[in-house]
Amino acid sequence: MSALRVAVLAGGRSSEHEVSLASGASVGAGLTAAGYDVSMIEIGRDGIWRRQGDRISLEPGTGLPGHDVVFPVLHGPFGEDGTVQGLLECLDIAYVGAGVLASALCMDKVFFKDLIARSDIPQVAYRAVRIDHYRADPDAVARELAGLGQPVFVKPARLGSSVGIARVAAAHELSAALELAFEHDSLAIVEAAASGLEVECSVIGNDEPVASQPGEIVLADSERGWYDYEAKYSPGGMRLVVPARISAAARERVRELAVSTFQRTGCSGLARVDFFVDGELVLVNELNTMPGFTQTSVFGSLFAASGIPYQDLLVRLVTLALERHQAERRYRF
Repeated sequence: MSALRVAVLAGGRSSEHEVSLASGASVGAGLTAAGYDVSMIEIGRDGIWRRQGDRISLEPGTGLPGHDVVFPVLHGPFGEDGTVQGLLECLDIAYVGAGVLASALCMDKVFFKDLIARSDIPQVAYRAVRIDHYRADPDAVARELAGLGQPVFVKPARLGSSVGIARVAAAHELSAALELAFEHDSLAIVEAAASGLEVECSVIGNDEPVASQPGEIVLADSERGWYDYEAKYSPGGMRLVVPARISAAARERVRELAVSTFQRTGCSGLARVDFFVDGELVLVNELNTMPGFTQTSVFGSLFAASGIPYQDLLVRLVTLALERHQAERRYRF
């Protein structure tokens, strides 16, 4: 029996291109070790798909010739936001991870937070700021944001890996922080600071998702500062403590909310949900539908600590992708 043929997509047009390449290389190596027939497809910053340096062409309805399933290890816009997922749907091929709607929804921090607010899921206070509104009346925007207190965190609404984020500790810093966010997106989100520990929890599954043990993010600089791009991707910038140093009740609440948030947003395959935990208070912060995927990344590390080694995790994700594709093709449109 021939090995299942998996195409690993990596790279992409976003600022997270290099992070995606590292994730993709790790996934490709893990799947190869698991016995799959793996080919690496790099999506360039120009948006062109290449396999071993050669351009490849795609034709709707024909799948991805030579492959049975796609693992899109893409982070950020033009990869994690439903665009590539829509293309894969048009090709009619199984793929790992969330579908079009869930990918788009969770990539947009404002829509994500609006949805979970309607679902009564506890979260950090926030406000959305559109560039046209800010340009028209910056003083009015500043007055509205004052209700969040200080410090606050200003972020592009549809970007990841802590790119374009600024911590604002004083009113005079707000304008520069918003301008930084607007360099990346016309929509910014401003979040109130949350006390407590930064805790993350991984989820896998389709109809019956399961959560990992929660892990605690500890920064390298004696736990000061915040979890920015440098802390995430610099060697030794952070360490992960599993299980998180929180009460048993808070730990189970994190796992419960991770699964609930996964389901409410319509996710499938996998996700990582980020929290702030202060005593027994657990607040959801974000959900990432395609988190970093090296063997030392938080997503895989949490499941490794929960009894599912990295290679086994990849196998499960490919199986979930095939199951979802088969189930969805039972319906007539």
